[in-house]
Amino acid sequence: MSDAKKKHASHAPAPPASAPPKAGVIPWPPVIYVAGIAISLILHALYPLPWFGSPMSDILVAVGWLALLAFVALFFTAIRTMSKAKTPINPNAQPEHLVINGPFGITRNPIYLADTLLLIGVGFVSEIAWFLPMALVAAFLTQKVAIEREERWLADKFGKRYRDYSKRVRRWI
Repeated sequence: MSDAKKKHASHAPAPPASAPPKAGVIPWPPVIYVAGIAISLILHALYPLPWFGSPMSDILVAVGWLALLAFVALFFTAIRTMSKAKTPINPNAQPEHLVINGPFGITRNPIYLADTLLLIGVGFVSEIAWFLPMALVAAFLTQKVAIEREERWLADKFGKRYRDYSKRVRRWI
């Protein structure tokens, strides 16, 4: 390669490291959480784990219902907030607006937190212990497969505004 070509090549803009995937790519977080539900049920059928007796069981069922109510409130409030901001709900679509109000003022990932609460709530209400470790596994996988990538997109797109927001608001809770 000639010196002129080398010089030109070194000044060529690099493609963004965190460019969003092409349209039509599977949005992994819902798949991860549905798989968590299925795996929990299969493991319970094959290897049921012991559960607490009364009164602890009754308390955990009540906590499970509270977690399910929190799931509904958080999930639908986050969806409504994103819709009002005219930003896509699909985790593979790059947002046009940084949403920092509503539930996004409490957690940067209210929908993923809601999905995790769903697994925890179902586990407590159904008294199927497998839902609890699967909730942690699903949250970890979602963070690795989706959240970290989404955070890079948001930092690239919104710069200092996103960095300031991420310092104020925690990733989960």
